[in-house]
Amino acid sequence: MPDSPTIVLVHGAFADAASWAPVTSLLLEQGYSVRVPPVFNRSLAGDSAYIRSYVEQIDGPVLLAGHSYGGAVITVAGVAANVVGLVYVAGYALDEGESLGELQGRFADSDLAKHLVYSPYPVEGAEPGTDVSVEIDAFPAVFAAGVPEATVRVLAVSQRPLAAVAFGEPASAAAWKTKPGWGIVSSSDHTINPEVERFGYKRAGLRDVIEINAPHLVMQTNPAEVAGVIVDAIAALG
Repeated sequence: MPDSPTIVLVHGAFADAASWAPVTSLLLEQGYSVRVPPVFNRSLAGDSAYIRSYVEQIDGPVLLAGHSYGGAVITVAGVAANVVGLVYVAGYALDEGESLGELQGRFADSDLAKHLVYSPYPVEGAEPGTDVSVEIDAFPAVFAAGVPEATVRVLAVSQRPLAAVAFGEPASAAAWKTKPGWGIVSSSDHTINPEVERFGYKRAGLRDVIEINAPHLVMQTNPAEVAGVIVDAIAALG
């Protein structure tokens, strides 16, 4: 649809662009311009800077949609001048100066906390960093309950870890203060406590928030509903 914003789908931790595949397919079938860039999951500042640069190279308006950690990324990257709206999908809507750890720390731990794996990775010229991923055997129940077994088995062994430093890094901006937003709460989320999502969305004053009885990977289990929220946001932007 030539007059519509380009939709940029931003994946989160423990996943990659393929996590958006069912939604991407639906939006493309409806004629929307869609981009699904990689997020390197090295630091909130670096990931947000990359996505902002990516967005600023797109000609025309952009609607950003972020899943999970991708919500934190679009919160910062969304200050780009051509971003016209934000869609949070089971995501973190951080405030300026707030970290993932600070926001999560206000609420009870999800099941994820008991099933994290910490692994070193090399950093040139510095001490090794720490990657965080999800135990492969726990991945289906914690991250993707309801996703077909054949799919979730592949997702579990192809995770893109998140660097531990990202959990404590404060957001340098909160784009929701100047850009309209929409939100999806995954009410059966075992990765992020759904109360974290509800709190962040309410504080951000999102225009509309819906709840879907779905796991964290709601884009895989309920792609039509997720795509519907994105399309509704574009319609509301006029």
